[in-house]
Amino acid sequence: MAIPASLDKNLTLPVIAAPMFLVSGPDLVVETCNAGMIGTFPSLNQRTTEGYRDWLVEIKERLKPDAAPFGVNHIVHPTNPRLMADMMVSVEHQVPLIITSLGAVRDVVDAVHGYGGVVFHDIANVRHARKAAEAGVDGLILVANGAGGHAGVVNPFALVNEVRTFFDGTIILSGCLSTGQDVAAALMMGADFAYMGTRFIATTESLAQQEYKQMIVDAGASDVTYTPAVSGIPANFLTPSLVANGIDPKSLPEHKLDMGEEARAWKTVWSAGQGAGGVHDIPTTAELIRRLNDEFVSACDKFVRKRS
Repeated sequence: MAIPASLDKNLTLPVIAAPMFLVSGPDLVVETCNAGMIGTFPSLNQRTTEGYRDWLVEIKERLKPDAAPFGVNHIVHPTNPRLMADMMVSVEHQVPLIITSLGAVRDVVDAVHGYGGVVFHDIANVRHARKAAEAGVDGLILVANGAGGHAGVVNPFALVNEVRTFFDGTIILSGCLSTGQDVAAALMMGADFAYMGTRFIATTESLAQQEYKQMIVDAGASDVTYTPAVSGIPANFLTPSLVANGIDPKSLPEHKLDMGEEARAWKTVWSAGQGAGGVHDIPTTAELIRRLNDEFVSACDKFVRKRS
């Protein structure tokens, strides 16, 4: 139960800004890392493998000498025809952290370990956690109830406790984490990292439309709908964005709606976690991370005072 040494370098707060489809880009990654947290993005946010390589070059050129490490998310699934090409670029540029989704494959893990990189895999249930552990991943991202995107339905306490019975690697907790106090709580529960997505959508550097960011600011937990109707896999979406697309959240089917190309659907139906209720403004990434640090220190001090 620890943070890998290669990711601990220049880390001021044990938080990973999650790789968000159509939202995370070079500006968000660079500002996150330069402020002392791990910034990440999905390789598929670039339309081509060459574009992905260009982003890696740009990010590495803009990172300060004392920046925290960065990471890239790869979809490890037969439906991703770019996996091998994108992975070759990741190996070429020795990306410090690779986050795998929708499949934990030993060959991918071995390729990353070959250059000294770290692999975290996101899971939503214990069965998937066991498979990923068998594949040799270094860390498990526990996507608990209420998280944005393709979230799970398991309570975070239950998920952390059960996974810890068979996995001694790094645990990253995802789901409704919006403040420094939340980060402290995640560590107290036994996680090594907090994983934040929704909070970083509402920053000036994210690629999200301004209307998307404002909808998160205006939303509470009750404004988030969990449904498979958009992508075929259950995920959390902002209810007002469903309504804006003519989708009645009160009569959603149990199967995917015909919304054309999935990527196009995600551009207009916006995802967020139940932690949106803790998001009240749209700061710069640097300002947000300063705030998270202050809140984290305050929460830790408060706990120590209560115990003394």
